[in-house]
Amino acid sequence: MSDFDSNPFADPDFSNPFQDPSVKQVTQAAPPGLEDYNPFTDANPTPSGMGPKAPAFNAQPAIMKPTEEPPAYSQVQTQEQSRAAMELLRRQEELERKAAELDRREREMQSLSASGGRKNNWPPLPEQFPVGPCFYHDITVDIPVEFQKTVKIMYYLWMFHTGTLLANLFGCLAWFCVDASRGVDFGLAMLWFMMFTPCSFVCWYRPLYGAFRSDSSFRFFIFFFVYICQFGIYVLQSIGIAGWGASGWISALTGLNRNIPVGIIMILIAALFTSLAVMSLIMFKKVHGMYRTTGASFEKAQQEFATGVMSNKTVQTAAANAASGAAHEAFKEQI
Repeated sequence: MSDFDSNPFADPDFSNPFQDPSVKQVTQAAPPGLEDYNPFTDANPTPSGMGPKAPAFNAQPAIMKPTEEPPAYSQVQTQEQSRAAMELLRRQEELERKAAELDRREREMQSLSASGGRKNNWPPLPEQFPVGPCFYHDITVDIPVEFQKTVKIMYYLWMFHTGTLLANLFGCLAWFCVDASRGVDFGLAMLWFMMFTPCSFVCWYRPLYGAFRSDSSFRFFIFFFVYICQFGIYVLQSIGIAGWGASGWISALTGLNRNIPVGIIMILIAALFTSLAVMSLIMFKKVHGMYRTTGASFEKAQQEFATGVMSNKTVQTAAANAASGAAHEAFKEQI
């Protein structure tokens, strides 16, 4: 068997140089080369009895930062957007109100054409009465929806004004009954009731009614002028100067010294006049604020006045007569 294991071509006298003991010692002491390098082994040997170290993990969660942050909206931009949205909403509501108003006016014209025109319905007098109604008064038909509440309040205020004048008449009558020298106050109280009741309706309520109905600047100015005078009259009546026909505070205290029940009645009437003055001032400010939102102005009032005067048939007839008379006189002078 040994003969078959040996190399038949080898020199039997040649010896292997790597089998020399000196060569083996040098090769074992040399550092390992690239052929012996293992990248998956740890260069530092692990002590016996200890396993490989586990990798350290970070306990905090990973946070990804965006490369570009979205632009932050400032407070000014937010306010502008909200204002624009409110303005659009206000315009939409205004258009809806105008559409409803046009629809209401159209139905009103159709109903009037079917019934043969408007008929006066105020004051509501019985048919057997010799005098018929003088005005057409219907707030729900004539006045736009956004102004109906204000006009109704002013109408109720006029009714309260009339009731206060009637109560003042009875208060002055009671004062005249306990003091015969107060006949002048009773007579003036009767005059104020008979004069101020219709005049207040015609001079300041009807202009206000017509101003809101037709958006008339001229009628607004009439109302403001007359109503500020009415407010001054309320103040004087609430003061109650003796001999002026008003059961105000001075007259009430004077009557209280004369007769306690009559004085209490006059104090109540003085409180009514005071409340009238306060409510009139409040409603004056409210109507003035609404007037400024309607777009009315003094220039428009002048234009309406000029247009109304020139379109009046009586004024046209008088102007034509005056012009023809002047022309006739000039013709006679030439002859």
